[in-house]
Amino acid sequence: MTSLHIPRERDNDYSREAAAKRRRFVEEQTGAALEHTSKFSFDPAILPGNIENFTGVVQVPLGFAGPLRVNGEHAQGDFFVPMATTEGTLVASYNRGMRLTRQAGGITTTVVDDAMQRAPVFAFNNAREARDFSLWVTENFSAIKAAAEVTTRSGRLRNIEQYSASRMLYLRFNYTTGDAAGQNMTGKATYAACQWIADSYPPGIGYYFLSGNMDTDKKHSALNTLHTRGKRVVAEITLPRQLVIEQLHTSPEAMYAARKTSQLGGLMAGAVHNGVHPANGIAAMFIATGQDEANVAESHASLVYAEVTPDGDYYYSVTLPSLIVASYGGGTGLATQKECLEALGCYGQGKAKKLAEIFAATVLCGEISLGAAVVSEEWVSSHDQYGRNRP
Repeated sequence: MTSLHIPRERDNDYSREAAAKRRRFVEEQTGAALEHTSKFSFDPAILPGNIENFTGVVQVPLGFAGPLRVNGEHAQGDFFVPMATTEGTLVASYNRGMRLTRQAGGITTTVVDDAMQRAPVFAFNNAREARDFSLWVTENFSAIKAAAEVTTRSGRLRNIEQYSASRMLYLRFNYTTGDAAGQNMTGKATYAACQWIADSYPPGIGYYFLSGNMDTDKKHSALNTLHTRGKRVVAEITLPRQLVIEQLHTSPEAMYAARKTSQLGGLMAGAVHNGVHPANGIAAMFIATGQDEANVAESHASLVYAEVTPDGDYYYSVTLPSLIVASYGGGTGLATQKECLEALGCYGQGKAKKLAEIFAATVLCGEISLGAAVVSEEWVSSHDQYGRNRP
C-alpha cells in the first residue's frame, strides 16, 4: 500500500536528492508538474531551522527601489531597497517617493524604543491571591531576571508589566534581543523564569500558561501600539511646497485635506491604524530580507501625522510602533536574503536598528506616493500603466 505521507528521508533531510524524492511524490499524488520549484542555486544544507519537508523553492520577483536617502542615527546615506512582490506599480510607487524625499534632503529616522515580549498568565484561587503574587513578582524581579537570562547570550529582561483580571495575573515580560527578532529567545527565557517562579513562590500557584496572549504574537493589538513590540521607529520629513506641486502634481493643502478626510473614514470603518498601505512595503522587504513574514500582522501598524507648516511646506511623519526586524538569525542567513541584506549593509550583528530605520523611511515614501496618487487622480492610471497582468 502506498504511503500518503511526504517522504522525510531522515538521514539526509535537506539534500537535493531528498527534495527530488518529495517532488516526485507530490507530482504522483496531484498530477502537477513541479518543474520550476525544483530550480534553486543554493546549498540546501543551510536550511535546517528554517523549513521542514524541504521540496523546492517558490520564486518571487525582486526589484530595487532607490536610492533612498536616510538621515538616521544608525542608517545614514543612500540605500537601494530590495522589494520582493508580485504587485505591479508597488516598486515604481516607492521609487517615486524615494526620489521626492531625496530631493527634499532625505528622511530623518529615530529608533525610540526596543522590546520583545512573552506574556505568561498565572491563575490562583481568588483575586486576593493573585494580588499577593503581583507584589511578590515586583519584590523578586532581580531573581526572575537572572533565571530568564541564563538561557540567552543577547537577551536581557528589561521589565515586567502586570495586568490583573478575575483571579488571574497576566505578566508581560519585556526583553531587548540584540539583532535577532527574538520571539523564540523570549519564549525560552520566559519559560525558564516561569519554572523558577513556580518552584520559588511560597504559597504555590494554581496553574500557568507560557502565553496568555497579551504578547499578541503575530496579531495586531492596541497594547503593542502603545507599549512597543520589536522596534518603535519614527520617520519624518518636511517637503518643500514647490517640490510637492512639481513632483506630486498636488499641493500641501490638498494632501492635508485628504489625510483628515481619510482618517475620518478609517475611524468609521474601525481601521486599526491610520496609515495608507504600510503592509505593502513591509511585506515586500520582509520577503526580500528573510524576515518572518507573519510578523507583517504586527509590523504594519502605523501612526501617521501630517501638517502644513506656516511656510506652506508639508511636514509628514510615520511612526511604526511594532516593527519586528532582524539582521541576524532566522531567515536572514539564507542565500538570496543574505544578498539583499548585504546590499543594504545590514547583514549580521549590530545592524538591526539600521535596518529598522531603512524600513521606516521606506514606508514613509510609499505613504506619500500613494497618498499623492489618490489626491492627484493618478492612482488608476498608474496601475493601468504598471499593474496590468492578465495571463
